[in-house]
Amino acid sequence: MIAFHKISSRQSIIAMARSALIMLTAGAFCATQTAVATAQSASVPIVRDAEIEALVTDYATPIIKTAGLSKHAISIVLVNNRSFNAFVDGRRIFINTGALLQAETPNEIIGVLAHEAGHLAGGHQFQLREQLANAKTMAVVASLLGMGAMVAGAASRQGGLAQAGAGIAMGGTEAAMRGLLNYQRTEEMAADRSAITYLANTGQSAKGMLTTFERFSNALSLTGTRADPYRISHPLPRERIANLETLAHASPYFDKPDSPALQQRHDLMRGKIAAYTGGGASVLQTFRKDPKNIGARYGDAIATYLNGSSQSAMSKIDALIKEQPKNPYFQEIKGEILLKQNKAEEAARAFQKASALDPRKSSLIRMSYGRSLMLTGTPANLKESVDIIKASIGRDRESPAGYAYLAQAYGQMGDMPRSDLASAEEKYYSGKIQEAQIFAIRAQRGLKSGSPEWIQAQDIISTKTKKRK
Repeated sequence: MIAFHKISSRQSIIAMARSALIMLTAGAFCATQTAVATAQSASVPIVRDAEIEALVTDYATPIIKTAGLSKHAISIVLVNNRSFNAFVDGRRIFINTGALLQAETPNEIIGVLAHEAGHLAGGHQFQLREQLANAKTMAVVASLLGMGAMVAGAASRQGGLAQAGAGIAMGGTEAAMRGLLNYQRTEEMAADRSAITYLANTGQSAKGMLTTFERFSNALSLTGTRADPYRISHPLPRERIANLETLAHASPYFDKPDSPALQQRHDLMRGKIAAYTGGGASVLQTFRKDPKNIGARYGDAIATYLNGSSQSAMSKIDALIKEQPKNPYFQEIKGEILLKQNKAEEAARAFQKASALDPRKSSLIRMSYGRSLMLTGTPANLKESVDIIKASIGRDRESPAGYAYLAQAYGQMGDMPRSDLASAEEKYYSGKIQEAQIFAIRAQRGLKSGSPEWIQAQDIISTKTKKRK
């Protein structure tokens, strides 16, 4: 099941500097600074889903390995955004659900991930920080020189000198902006070339990358925009295609298609995203060329469930389970439908089966299993639910949903100090630090002083909150 929440971006400069696929600005240097400030005070809307995370991780793993990044614990983060975009931040690759939905083949997304891996392997995010600092310094120096000339012109009553001073200031900022954007375009082209290498090393086609750039080129043409090549942060799509076409076609794997099994998983993912983000209409639009596709039927079942027709949704998901009895994610959706029907015990069995079938043993599915056991309300199931949810949190410590379920389970057991502590953790990982501290203070009153849980609460209480300027 797709779950939505937000996380704070701690390394916002790089994330925001890369987030626009094409940055068309009249004052790009100022715009970049504004974007940084906005990102530092905002949060990123994140999507959590066991099925999608497993698929995108399978896409990325061989790329990360050949890029020499395996030891860096690179993680893939799904962003709830409809645009076709991806960016890097720290040791994370962020990819929009819009990109996953719009890409018709796995190869297109694998090409995007290879490009972002090129940024990480090239250390571009750290180098960009230096370029930002240099550009800012250059603009400040130019502004000071211009101000000096304007003051001298005013003192000597030489209007021409004063106007020249204004030109120096504006010209310096323009030069700084153009220098920064030129550097970013160079980085983008380097990442493109690295992506071609990674795809060849892993026996995959670069055709998906060209398809993606063709999409961008067509979109730009439809807008009627005439881009100044010196005022954009990325090379123009046509330019990128021209630079990469020869390299892409030179690979012996250029015409190698995605495997049917991988394509089917991709279609199932697209059907799920379409249902959760746009409902039945989006599912129909996504699979308008192939309405009988299993992804279309999966998306239809989910959209039906979300629309409140649980009985109809159940018959649709049961038909899919009959077709693929070993698919853990069909069982997961069945569990969600049963919970909506207030059939907690049956839901628990569906989630238990999903967990048993899941080769990755996703913590998200286990959390849902623990939650459904908790909702049965029986003492034995409550105790088991706490154990299962705690074990799941052990594998996914930054999941707000897991702590929310744990707080509810402890609350039903009458253990309020531990319920408050779990609520504190849930608020903390949701970025609500002050609320987290209130729950942590309450938890400490009922916990043994100096115990691991008391210390855990103290850590939250001691967290410093940023003061608003």
